[in-house]
Amino acid sequence: MNRPERMNAYDRETIDCIIAELRANMDAGVVVITGTGKAFCAGGYLADLANPDFWELRSMFTGSLELFDALRNAPMPVIAAVNGGAFGGGNELVVMCDLAIASESAQFGQTGVKVGSAPVLGGTNLLAMGIGEKKAKEVSFLCRKYSAREAMDLGWINKVVPDNQLEAEVNSWCEEILAMSPRYLEVAKASSNVMYHQMRDNMVQSLGALIQAIGSPDMREGASAFMEKRKPQFPPRDTMPS
Repeated sequence: MNRPERMNAYDRETIDCIIAELRANMDAGVVVITGTGKAFCAGGYLADLANPDFWELRSMFTGSLELFDALRNAPMPVIAAVNGGAFGGGNELVVMCDLAIASESAQFGQTGVKVGSAPVLGGTNLLAMGIGEKKAKEVSFLCRKYSAREAMDLGWINKVVPDNQLEAEVNSWCEEILAMSPRYLEVAKASSNVMYHQMRDNMVQSLGALIQAIGSPDMREGASAFMEKRKPQFPPRDTMPS
């Protein structure tokens, strides 16, 4: 991902590019996803959420699920090389990769309910299978940041290395993978996706609710506050429509 000026926050174009690369390289033995600059990925690009175009944003939301399906259904292992912050959809991208190796300076967390969204494509569901339901709810509800060491201790990621050793460590894992049978790696990967497939219906249903909330006062306020670097002032619950 190569948009360092916005912490590699992704849009529909980014999603389509990654899916296209996966499809064009189905014979690869392993795939690595990483970011340029100081961040891995700050999630979906938030500039449009303050004044959202419904169909454009819907396309990005549904595109995220298409991307995660592509990652999970790709025949080869996919490694997240987490070189910096992985927040919001960026953290969900880490969750969707088969393996994750992080630099010491990397941080993880969800941002959804703080900025007018919700992490329904991994953060509220699949992450719980790795770190436990209570901890995953903490991550999704409170929007805290977690260090790479904390994430590894929780089972969120596989390994942490000094920043200057990330590329070498990822390459070492790739070499190990490439020594294995690609046929049976595909079988092992398909079998290991059992929790993803069990939770996908929940993701689809929750995504539908998220789409219907596009343009809500909470989304507009959350996105505006984020871009203006201020604390959001969300409408109180008693003003919500019945």
